[in-house]
Amino acid sequence: PMSVLASTSSGRGVAKASSFAPEIQSMMFSLGDVRRPLHETAVLVEDIVHTQLIHLLHQAAEVSQLRGARVISAEDLLFLMCKDKKKLRRLLKYMNFRDYKSRITKGLEEDDLLEDKSGTGSSNSSVNKRQKIAHDFLSSIDQTGELLALLDDEEIDEVKQERMERAEKQTRMMDSAQYAEFCESRQLGFSKKASKFRDWLDCSSMEIKPNVIAMEILAYLAYETVAQIVDLALLVKQDMTPKAGDPFTHAVSATIIQYHNSVEPNLLGQHVIVKTNPDSPENTPPPTPTPPVHHLGKVQPGSMGNGSLGQDSTKTKQRKRKRSAAACGIEAQNSAIQPSHIREAVRRYSHKIGLLSPFTSAYRRSGMTFLAC
Repeated sequence: PMSVLASTSSGRGVAKASSFAPEIQSMMFSLGDVRRPLHETAVLVEDIVHTQLIHLLHQAAEVSQLRGARVISAEDLLFLMCKDKKKLRRLLKYMNFRDYKSRITKGLEEDDLLEDKSGTGSSNSSVNKRQKIAHDFLSSIDQTGELLALLDDEEIDEVKQERMERAEKQTRMMDSAQYAEFCESRQLGFSKKASKFRDWLDCSSMEIKPNVIAMEILAYLAYETVAQIVDLALLVKQDMTPKAGDPFTHAVSATIIQYHNSVEPNLLGQHVIVKTNPDSPENTPPPTPTPPVHHLGKVQPGSMGNGSLGQDSTKTKQRKRKRSAAACGIEAQNSAIQPSHIREAVRRYSHKIGLLSPFTSAYRRSGMTFLAC
């Protein structure tokens, strides 16, 4: 059932010289995970995203060949996104933002911007290059006007809104250093390292290579895939967490609980303690305390004066600090997104029936469910 995970072997067959696991850890933190996400979880997310992008790139190359083009362009990726209008609208907004950023970086003056908006400027098409590409292509394939309407759609993106609300709640208890790290993590993306991203996708070995705008879109789709995986994994993590007094806790799938309990201790280096006698009580009373036995000729600790008492108290405090630090580390690991959460999220996403069925891809290609489009 986990077609996405099963097909990672085909994605690993492609040479992947570099790794984005550290960057993905920072992205996961900015998307709702703990401050230090698990490395094994980031590696699993990287494998899924890499496999998705490789398959998507090959699909775009096939579309480009059908058009008779020599490179993979934005039109090929827009064609693959047309089945999911929500994600297509999100991509069009991103392309609009890239055009706006290009106008800012080119240092246009405010009166030139007003002149371009009034339609008297001659450089409007060059400044709004990505919007023009999207408009011309959608006009050529849109027969009902639904796709062109997405260009001017100002509807609030519920997914983006939910992510912003989650980020706001996440930063409430942060200090200045943590918030600075969080803001830096929010700015990370695959487009920040264009050459590394191109090597990661092994574009040099392809006969039909993507152009610059297509690489921008692929970097955006890679980040959106990471974000969607984290969104779904947080839902699974919430579903797997037992809640006191919840009458529906028993309705959680027994296979999920069994899989979660069998995988998580192995990931954390712990052992599962199985109760041998099911009839025995869960909480046995503590044994009766016995007074310390004083032996003749032996000096008890603390009987040498206040000096040894101070040393004992210092050692006790040090032990408590170590235990509390270890407890905080274990608690952080337990609250982090685990690889089992990712696998379960992808498994549910691959099914047409289930809680995540409204979020599944509009269609499948090559027997594989696509997260990006």
